[in-house]
Amino acid sequence: MSTSMIEPGARLADRYRLDSQVSQTAGATLWKATDETLARLVGVWTFADDFPRTGEVVRAARATSRIADSRVTQVFDADDSGPAPYVVEEWVAGQSLSDLLAEGPLEPERAAGLVAEAAETLATAHTAGLYHLNLTPGKLIWSLGGAVKVTGIGVDAAMLGIGADNPAAADAQGLGRLLYAALTAHWPTEARNGLPAAPLVAGAPCQPVQLKSGVSQYLNDLVCRSAFLAPLHGGALSSARELADALADVPRMVPLPVAPPNAPMAPDPARGTSRRSGEFPAQPQAPSSRQRQAAPAPQRRRPGAGGVPPGVTKTLVASLALIVFVGVVVVAWNIGSSMSTGGDEGPGSQTTAGDEEETVAPTALEPQAANGFDPLGDDGDEHNDIAGQAIDGEPTTAWNTQGYNSADLGGLKSGVGLRIDLGQSAEVHEVSLSLGGGPHDTEILVGDSEDPAALGAGDSPAAARSGVEGEVDFELSEPAEGRYVVVWFTSLPQDGSRYRGIVNEVELRGKT
Repeated sequence: MSTSMIEPGARLADRYRLDSQVSQTAGATLWKATDETLARLVGVWTFADDFPRTGEVVRAARATSRIADSRVTQVFDADDSGPAPYVVEEWVAGQSLSDLLAEGPLEPERAAGLVAEAAETLATAHTAGLYHLNLTPGKLIWSLGGAVKVTGIGVDAAMLGIGADNPAAADAQGLGRLLYAALTAHWPTEARNGLPAAPLVAGAPCQPVQLKSGVSQYLNDLVCRSAFLAPLHGGALSSARELADALADVPRMVPLPVAPPNAPMAPDPARGTSRRSGEFPAQPQAPSSRQRQAAPAPQRRRPGAGGVPPGVTKTLVASLALIVFVGVVVVAWNIGSSMSTGGDEGPGSQTTAGDEEETVAPTALEPQAANGFDPLGDDGDEHNDIAGQAIDGEPTTAWNTQGYNSADLGGLKSGVGLRIDLGQSAEVHEVSLSLGGGPHDTEILVGDSEDPAALGAGDSPAAARSGVEGEVDFELSEPAEGRYVVVWFTSLPQDGSRYRGIVNEVELRGKT
């Protein structure tokens, strides 16, 4: 197929159906497409016949597919051996930083958390010899699943023919400019990406603290050391790794995006559901306790429906009528017997009507406070300042541990966690957590002590699960009583170059 014949509805490799054109860049066209083999949306790049860098783009795409970081846009296929070269990548739907900045600058901590994610992603790419060189607010996306995605790594530079004498420093400067934009809703050089140019003072762009109140001097200096390569407090930041390390301990407050009105829908699986060897469909997940409680009762079919013969239906109805009649007779006989005795209880008889303990269903327990629980650390402080964000009812805010060098907390301690104070002792039955991505080894501790050993850490926790992430329900086998509920992590997931646990929200149920 000649590239001049590529139009909506065309199929590449007898598999990828091009649905609609998204953008064009100097002879390269991005399409929203459908992978008919796996029944999923994908993005497909095609190239004009005279596009001079097709081979470079395909090679860069293949190299990008080997980066072991979920925040990098996945590349599924790349081929330049046929008459219509193409690159197939993950379709990322969500909100870009450009979308968010249309509403104004971000909160400083949120802006720093976003750029920290991007810096860690690029640091991983740099170790593989891949660079971006075209960082703009449109390249950072919060997917509909709440994950950060950095698009265009490797591919953008090849597609646009961009190079740099020091590509690591160029990406560090690009990250600094993104942080400037996120903090101020201005671009630090000329107007670009839909953002106005930064105002000038004495011929130089204003610093973030001059444009936005609430920006800390630390973040301001990081912007100057990266975006402007200013030699402040240790010198210019000349690599993504240096910037990632400087931002390693900032809170990760990644918002969950709201689906836009034109959010892409899953393709109709009827259009193609075959799978190649080694490819598996998603497995159904067991519903959480909250989903089970909310699920409607199944509807029952009436007797005789669904192809039951009419004669059988009449027989069933007659049998049911006879059973009902016998039941009425038995009940009437029991009532008559009770009345004939005057209601007096005979010797040895017992009544349980007033003695049965009333069963009360667990209700929501209201936390009074929360703090980072680090009794085994040097200072006992584990981001206490943002601990309340795990109990504020807002899933878009979160508490996170500090960054550690390994999953076992760098070997520094056996665990760390988040402690919720109920204000008084209560009986805890269920704990529901919304965790960040990656496997957390998690224990639930309940008690009145501030000592993790006394609360049962490692020996007899109220509940424990390994390798959990996302929405997790802990139903305690036996109710536990205490004023404090601790979410205790003994192993943390990798988050870029560091390891940290993340709790978006905690819900508790029990009895007071």
